[in-house]
Amino acid sequence: MKSIEELYSGMLADLCERTGTQISGTSEMAVRLYAVAAQIHALYVQGEWVARQCFPQTAQGEYLDRHAALRGLSRRGAARAQGTLCFLVDGASGSDLAVPLGTVCMTAGQMRFVTTQAGVLRAGTTSVTVPAEAAEPGEAGNVPAETVLTMAVAPVGIRRCSNPAPFLGGMDEEEDEALRQRVLETFRRMPNGANAAFYEQGAMSFEQVAAAQVIPRPRGKGSVDVVVSTLDGVPDQNLLAQLEEYFQARREIAVDVKVKAPVPRTVDLTIKVRPAEGYTQAEAQQAVRRAVEGWFDGRRLGKSVLRAEVSSLVFGQEEVGNCAVTAPAGDMALAVGELPRLGQLTVAALEGTA
Repeated sequence: MKSIEELYSGMLADLCERTGTQISGTSEMAVRLYAVAAQIHALYVQGEWVARQCFPQTAQGEYLDRHAALRGLSRRGAARAQGTLCFLVDGASGSDLAVPLGTVCMTAGQMRFVTTQAGVLRAGTTSVTVPAEAAEPGEAGNVPAETVLTMAVAPVGIRRCSNPAPFLGGMDEEEDEALRQRVLETFRRMPNGANAAFYEQGAMSFEQVAAAQVIPRPRGKGSVDVVVSTLDGVPDQNLLAQLEEYFQARREIAVDVKVKAPVPRTVDLTIKVRPAEGYTQAEAQQAVRRAVEGWFDGRRLGKSVLRAEVSSLVFGQEEVGNCAVTAPAGDMALAVGELPRLGQLTVAALEGTA
């Protein structure tokens, strides 16, 4: 694409050739020609932008969304991390204590979590566990266990709070590159109503589905199993029933289609880390826990757990200066339909000199 100066110089040269007149750079005609050159350049820019939006390989934003819509896809929205909050008292309560819906608790970094149900700490007990979610959607809401320790406004009689398990399932809105790959995949693997691509893309059209795999002929010729997972891992029966109904209405004649939850495979990890300069050991270990717990979500359906991949994930945290994965001793290979789930995670200090 020509620059404004190139267009302007060409116009001056052409005018001089046609009229035999040299135009001064400060004359009215020169100013007019420069303005025209700027407008022509703007048209070039606009033309290139339009050309980029015409193809899914280069389209951006809402224009990529329109390409996705033509392929039966849509951009995945941000999701809130889900978990539970435990509210405690110092001694057995003498009366019922209410934990209102919408009670806000926070981490040290001011990440807020809100109860999604009302709870009651019964008389004679010391704690009650209530479902909760991150106040804002996004991956920032995925936090390790025992990190939500502050109440914005404590319910009457409640002394402390904590999260006994990690908050997981938070996801940022799908970025252009991730959506672009899904759109292009529909061209590379064209669904024909009977192949694996048809079932996978059909399952992925449900926003709750994070990953899908197809098992051909599990019960002999004419049978298909569709295994799906959600961000939290195993889908509930309601989602499985919706998918079953969806495929029963679209399957080929005489095809036996079953929609199934994945088979969990527990992975115990032991990771040793040394903090990077400017960070404490505690900060490094917390960053590792947050990263690893968030990594084991439903998107890993059927994907093997590779020690090198875990090491790369841990070392990629800015708080970590060095690391070593000491368990498991080798890679864990997963079959189609299996979902790796994090079991016991041990994060310790890496001994030795830097």
